[in-house]
Amino acid sequence: MTSETAPSSDWLDQVKWDADGLVPAIAQDYQTGRILMMAWMNREALTLTVKEQRAIYYSRSRQTLWRKGESSGHVQHLHELRLDCDADVIVMQVDQVGGIACHTGRESCFYKVYENDEWIAVDPVKKDPSDIY
Repeated sequence: MTSETAPSSDWLDQVKWDADGLVPAIAQDYQTGRILMMAWMNREALTLTVKEQRAIYYSRSRQTLWRKGESSGHVQHLHELRLDCDADVIVMQVDQVGGIACHTGRESCFYKVYENDEWIAVDPVKKDPSDIY
């Protein structure tokens, strides 16, 4: 493959990967701006996310790639990809299929609010997780 046809990795080299080769990736609803979740990406996950135009993450516990929605059907279609000023955090604006990003069956993983020295769940479960997984 010549350099004219080889895909450039310059954009990947501009990301400041941590010591494990990972970068935090935040998924944000492209219409409402609500933060849906945070997960990790490695170079392969980020490359595939761009190629497939859907969120693909790296599971630190399983040490493998996972395509968001592969078992639940709650795919995240990529609308825009951003890199922060320090080049160490990715933000993806996504279309969240089914309106559920969290494995608890909620719209967002950020469903707890701090009040009076405790975390209170304030967002409803949209679908029982046992019906999803």
